[in-house]
Amino acid sequence: MEEYLLKKTFNTPEVHFIPSEGYLKIEGRSIPEDPNEFYDSIIKLLKEYYKNPEEITRCDIKLEYINSGSSKFMLELLRILKINYDQGKDCIVNWYYEEDDESIQELGMHYKSTIKLPMKLIEYY
Repeated sequence: MEEYLLKKTFNTPEVHFIPSEGYLKIEGRSIPEDPNEFYDSIIKLLKEYYKNPEEITRCDIKLEYINSGSSKFMLELLRILKINYDQGKDCIVNWYYEEDDESIQELGMHYKSTIKLPMKLIEYY
């Protein structure tokens, strides 16, 4: 699989996926006009990756803001990780939130309790 890099814009996060290292990073604001169009290719890539994943997959999510449309796709992305984790494919998920950003922190806590995936919530300044 090829490396995938989508530069961030004002409305969309940077997405950097390095399959050979088992690494996915999503960072920035997630308020695309069409969340389905934006996240569809990422979800397809992740499903393809899990046909032959690395020993450990690491996913770093560092969002400044996420709208409700994007939120359901983020949940789907985490579900794919969880399904594969349950099948014995190890993963590490780091959810970053800025100091005093209770909404992003609470969203991470919500995903963690909903998906039941080992997930670290990491505060940064």
